[in-house]
Amino acid sequence: MAVFPGVKAALLTYAAHVLAVLAAGAVLVWCIYFRGGLAFEASNKSLIFNIHPVLMLIGFIIIGSEAIMSYKTLPWSHEVNKTIHLVLHAIALVLGAVGVYAAFKFHNESGIDNLYSLHSWIGIGTISLYGIQWIFGFVTFFFPGLSPALRRKSLPWHVLFGVFVYVLAIATAELGFLEKLTFLESSGLYKYSPEAFLVNFTALVVIFLGASVVLSAIAPANVDAPHGYTAVSEN
Repeated sequence: MAVFPGVKAALLTYAAHVLAVLAAGAVLVWCIYFRGGLAFEASNKSLIFNIHPVLMLIGFIIIGSEAIMSYKTLPWSHEVNKTIHLVLHAIALVLGAVGVYAAFKFHNESGIDNLYSLHSWIGIGTISLYGIQWIFGFVTFFFPGLSPALRRKSLPWHVLFGVFVYVLAIATAELGFLEKLTFLESSGLYKYSPEAFLVNFTALVVIFLGASVVLSAIAPANVDAPHGYTAVSEN
């Protein structure tokens, strides 16, 4: 289904790329400049936690965004774009899993309970659904691959479920920004400090990034295309 008449997916991806760069830069400035850096092993356990937002945003959401957009907007063949789509989603899934591990590691080494917040509940559910979606896509469209007729029937559901999981990832990130900033402010961070503004700014950028990616996913690849995703080929 087209989003707006005459609007191509590629136009929406330009905005998404700019927003992705802004979001990546902002989270790096936050975690490195304001929060002290990144480390898997450190006496300052907060450095371990800092890996979590960096990998979940850059590794999971941004690379996942590129995977979604690559399917329609890259100038190569359907098979090449499909392979890039699959590989980028796999990279996003692995980096997301490492990001989740960093959060558990931080909690365990700091004596903090795990899985007590809505952010953590939705986050675990999201990355689990992401993995299920990837396996379904691999088996259905890549190897061994279903028949062309079944793939055509599966494609709309694959797209719909993928967009749903992606929106869950964006929502989880927003809950994470809110939760972390609330903890920091309750520990003494001034509510109108540069760091607080940066966290809120990053969260807003992520919302706009998510919106542009979702719109690009349902927009036509070409202005005269009737659907956002091309038909499954017979071979």
